[in-house]
Parts: sequence; C-alpha cells; structure tokens
Amino acid sequence: MPAQAAATRTGARDRRFKYTLIAPSIFVLLLIGVFPLVYLLVVSFQGITMTSTDTSFQGLRNYALLFQDTRLWESLLHTLAFTAIALPIELVLGLLMAQMFIDHLPGRQVFVALLVLPVVVSPIVAGATWSLMFDNRFGPVNQIIGWLAGREVTLLWTISPQLVYPAILAAEVWQWTPFMFLLLLAALSAVDKSQLEAAAIDGAGYWRTFLRIVLPAIWPVMAVAILIRGLDLFRLFDIVWALTKGGPGTMTETLSIFTYVKGFQQFETSYTGAVALLIIVLLSFVVILALRRVGLSR
Repeated sequence: MPAQAAATRTGARDRRFKYTLIAPSIFVLLLIGVFPLVYLLVVSFQGITMTSTDTSFQGLRNYALLFQDTRLWESLLHTLAFTAIALPIELVLGLLMAQMFIDHLPGRQVFVALLVLPVVVSPIVAGATWSLMFDNRFGPVNQIIGWLAGREVTLLWTISPQLVYPAILAAEVWQWTPFMFLLLLAALSAVDKSQLEAAAIDGAGYWRTFLRIVLPAIWPVMAVAILIRGLDLFRLFDIVWALTKGGPGTMTETLSIFTYVKGFQQFETSYTGAVALLIIVLLSFVVILALRRVGLSR
C-alpha cells in the first residue's frame, strides 16, 4: 500500500509537471485566438463609429442592420459566384495536369517546379501583375487578341461589366490551379499500382478504372483540397482589390472587400464586428458540414 500511494503521488506530480509545461502555450493560444473573438463580440453590441465612441450596449441593433443591408448580401452573392465558378475550374485543371505529369516525362521536375511558381507569388502582387497585363494601352492581352483578330482591339477588362468577372477568374485560376495540381499529383502518386494493373488485365477501360479505383483512392485528398480552396475563395480579397477594388461600382465586391471598406474606410467599427461574426458563423457551418460529409468528423 505505501508503494502504491507513492506511485499515485508520483503520477500526480508528473501530470502537474506536464500541465505546467504546456500552460504557457495554451495561454498564448487562448490570448491570440479567443480574446480577439470575445472582443469582437463585445464591440458588435456597441455603437462605435468614426464619429462616435459609444460603448454602451446597443442590443441587436447592428445584427438587425445586417438583414437590411442589400449591399452585404450582394457581396455574399458575388463571393459565392466566384467560388462556384473558380473552384470547379481549378479542380478539373489541376486534375488534368496531375494526370499529365503522373508519368515520368523528360524534365518532369523542372516543369513541375515552373508550374507551381504562381502559388508562391503574393496574391496582391499577382493581382497587380494581371492588372498591368489587362491594361488597354500597354497590356499584352489586348495586343495578342488584336494580332489574332487582325485589327486593333479595345477591351476594358477591369472596367467593362461584361469582362470584369472573366478577368478576375483568369487571375484567380492562374494562381491557384497549381495548388490543386500539387495535392492531386501527390494523391495520384500514392494510388496502388497493383490495382491498376489488375484492372488493365481484366480489360477495364480508362474511365471505368478512374471512377472505380483512382477516384475513390484520391478522394480524401481531393476533399481536403476542395475544402481548403473553398474557404480561401470565400475570403477572396487580394486579387479582386488589386484588379477592380470591387468595381465597377460594387459589381465585384466580395464579402471580404465589403468588410474592409466598412471597417477601415468608413470606420463603422461595431457594424463591421457584426459582419465579421456573421462570416465566422458561416465559415464554421461550412467547415463542420464539409468535415462530416467527407467523414473527417464524427
């Protein structure tokens, strides 16, 4: 019994020692992660603006304004439109590129390294570069189209309502398709080759093999890639800001740009806090739903 009691005391000291070691890290994580969220929640119930520092409790006033703000819901629709169009394009192109490079082609490493260069470029730099490329007077895009058409072409890519969406999508797809390509290439490389050989011996065609063997094998990685890119597109800001700043008018204003304008240009701080909490709730709901869908959460 004394030995058992000593062992119990030793175990308790070990547990306290472990908790003591990790306590500073947990405190820092809570300070960085939880405190801003709590402060944001508090501010969203106040009335702080550029001309007022009213910190009194305003009830649900800011949240009621959310449902009356048509510009907010339009920006949400713009964000969903960008996500619904860009995500499938990036997924399909990334998968096609991965299928192309799954074989050991000459110079494969060099080509893969060149293809992933857009991913390491800052999105704001990528947007500014594409803005120069779409420039009507000096940009190469209009010049190439003019050479193909045999006449001078004037296309206002970042101003025309008909062209502004294709311009943004071209820049977004150019930058982030290599990200999908890298993940899917790694997933395809891990597919069991013996299953593919068995399917070939049984006479299974390409599409049957892809749908029955390859796709189920790479689906977990593909689902994570879709989730990551979907969340990233939902907070789309840099490229759109560099190209159009949400214009013409508010035609390409995303949810992130709307929040930025409200918070850092119009200084409607408390209302911006309510918008930010709305975004957090929406993203949390999407993440939980997606994780349950792909079987990563119980």
